[in-house]
Amino acid sequence: YKRQVSTQSTWGAILRDPAVWVKLNKSNAMAATPEPTATEPEVKSGEDAEPGDGCDGPKIEGEAKFQAVDTKTGEEEEEVLGKRRAKLFRMDKEANGWKERGTGEIKFLKNKDGKVRVLMRRDQTLKICANHLITSALELKPNVGSDRSWVWTAYGDVSDDEPVDEIFAIRFATTEIANEFKTQFEEIQKGLKAE
Repeated sequence: YKRQVSTQSTWGAILRDPAVWVKLNKSNAMAATPEPTATEPEVKSGEDAEPGDGCDGPKIEGEAKFQAVDTKTGEEEEEVLGKRRAKLFRMDKEANGWKERGTGEIKFLKNKDGKVRVLMRRDQTLKICANHLITSALELKPNVGSDRSWVWTAYGDVSDDEPVDEIFAIRFATTEIANEFKTQFEEIQKGLKAE
C-alpha cells in the first residue's frame, strides 16, 4: 500500500516552519541590496568630512552667490539725538494690564523740518514697536513701584500703520539711564516750545 502525499499539505508544512521564513528573508534581502560600484564617491566621516561634500547632507556643487540688498528704513535723512536700550510695554485696555511690545533701542530722531520723533524697533526682527512725534502735550510720569521706568500717553502712534493713541511704559536697566532718558525727553520738549 503506497501513500500519496498531497502537494498542498507539503507546502503548508514548509510555510509554517519559521526557520524557512528566516532563510527566505535573508536571501531576499541580500538579493535586493546592490553591490557598491567603483564610481560612487568615497564616504568621509569625522574630521575628513567637509561641508557640501554630501556626507552631512546633500552634495553642493559650485558656490552660492549673494548680492547686497540696499534696505531703506526711513531713518537715513534723520539725525539721531540719542538712543538707549530698553523694554517697552503698552497698556491693553481690554485685559486691563501691560503687554510687552519688545526690547531694543529707543531713539530720538530729528528730521529736516525740526520735528523729533520717538522710534523703537524690536531686536532681531527690527519691527517697529513705537513711532510717534514728541509734542509739548506729552508728559513722562514715573511708573508706580519702579525708579527706572516711565509712563506716557502717545497721541497718534503709527507703529502699527494706523494712528492710535497708546499708553506706553518703558523700563531701563538702571536708574541713571532712566533719568538721562527723561532729561533728554524734556530738553527736546523745551526746544519745541521755543520754536
